[in-house]
Amino acid sequence: MTHKKLSLGTSAIVSAAKVQRKRTVFSRQFKLDAVLRMREAGCSPAKLAQELGIRRNQLYKWRAALEVSGALANLPVAAPSAVDLLSENARLRSELAKSLEENAILKKFDAYLVQRQH
Repeated sequence: MTHKKLSLGTSAIVSAAKVQRKRTVFSRQFKLDAVLRMREAGCSPAKLAQELGIRRNQLYKWRAALEVSGALANLPVAAPSAVDLLSENARLRSELAKSLEENAILKKFDAYLVQRQH
């Protein structure tokens, strides 16, 4: 039994450098929906981009283009929910308390240094 050697011509071998990905073209409505979702309270652009299968920077470019065209001017911005506002309020109160404590410590240290110099 003889085995035939399968020969491929040079046209069948394609280098990886010559293979180009087909560009995906997104509709204007898709871009608008993506930017509106990005504007929602609590929406992470990175997570949204990953979910949509695009780069995060692409969302920002779409937003800028839509702002320039005026497409976003008449659309309402989603209001944050009460839970989001409460959690943001709690976070800001915590940061304020920390800042006030740090400020008090620095004032005491400054007074100590002034007293030590005299």
